[in-house]
Amino acid sequence: MNNFEEKLNKYAEVIVKIGANVQKGQKVWVNCTTDSLPLVYKVTELAYKEGASDVHVKLTDDKLSRLHAEYQSKEVYSYIPQWAIDERNDYLDNNVVFIHILSSSPNLFAGIDPAKLGALAKNAGEAYKHYRTCIMTDVNSWTIASYPSADWAKLVFPDEIDADAAQEKLLDAILKTVRVDKADPVKAWEEHRQNLTEKAEFLNSKNFVALHYTSKGTDLTVGLPKNHIWVAAGSVNAKGADFLPNMPTEEVFTAGDRDRVDGYVSNKKPLSYQGNIIDNFKLTFKDGKVVDFEAEQGYEILKQLLDTDEGSRRIGEVALVPNDSPISNSGLLYYQTLFDENASNHLALGAAYPTNVKNGTKMTEDELKEAHINQSISHVDFMIGDSEMDIDGILEDGTRIPVFRKGNWAF
Repeated sequence: MNNFEEKLNKYAEVIVKIGANVQKGQKVWVNCTTDSLPLVYKVTELAYKEGASDVHVKLTDDKLSRLHAEYQSKEVYSYIPQWAIDERNDYLDNNVVFIHILSSSPNLFAGIDPAKLGALAKNAGEAYKHYRTCIMTDVNSWTIASYPSADWAKLVFPDEIDADAAQEKLLDAILKTVRVDKADPVKAWEEHRQNLTEKAEFLNSKNFVALHYTSKGTDLTVGLPKNHIWVAAGSVNAKGADFLPNMPTEEVFTAGDRDRVDGYVSNKKPLSYQGNIIDNFKLTFKDGKVVDFEAEQGYEILKQLLDTDEGSRRIGEVALVPNDSPISNSGLLYYQTLFDENASNHLALGAAYPTNVKNGTKMTEDELKEAHINQSISHVDFMIGDSEMDIDGILEDGTRIPVFRKGNWAF
């Protein structure tokens, strides 16, 4: 077995056994592109060996996806057929675990009409509402991993002439972020999850009413809803099985108060959204809502995102990530939110996770809104942290407690 095969075997093991934690008799749904097939073969075989009853692979191809985006009309491109909705819902209702393997270039759809991309995002969000509910309330297990395509690798390593060499460099960087480079990756993940859990427990013990962020281009106060819950790396599905949603993950996160966000915030890393790059942007909030925005790159795409629905201009997720973390310390810019969000404090526009508020998974949409938990068909993370960021936790009596200083944990 060559070194490449050995790397993929270890990676597949981490994805199947730690990320998805495939159970005997369980169905598995793999979303992937043709670029990731070397890893998909490994994941599929191992899932079956772990006892999966059905591994359903949903395969797309970036070149074909780009052609569809270029030549189909807005109406055809954004249409979601009922059979596609029914197929996914049938798997959801039969204890499926989703494995998403990201490979596409972050600027795959650069130059495509933003209105076309916006219509697809809106229609898909509405069509797959049942899916979104099951995922965001942890009814079903799910995990997101990645595999480098040639185009993505070239974006991360633009000075690398050889495409194969660029892909190998990016794969090695990815494997390091998911601890596959460790002698015992499973043990390394257990230790990492425990460290994050301790941070979450401290934050939960304080019961802050708000966080105040300050850095260059940022002076923002984010309210936290009553009975909010800080969550670390792992989750548990409706049947009691553990799973790890994001691989990698360095965050501790909760829900923001949809009506109590005020001030302004600037991004510190590019945001890849719908195959486009949005960068050097600033959002201004008042009473929880974005009331003004600017962007040097991707302005129209950002506008489409903010106009997706009423909730897409409000904060759903508040996530804390120290600047002194493996991905940040690597110095690499991945142009992929899965990685870049784990190198930086970030916020998410759109839906909040009901799991981030006490009894949230049992609440109706109206009850979640009354609890100040944001609802939306979108959920888009953007990176705001840097080595200069300070964050204060504000108690109910107005007392401030340092949470971050100079980009890192203050406790």
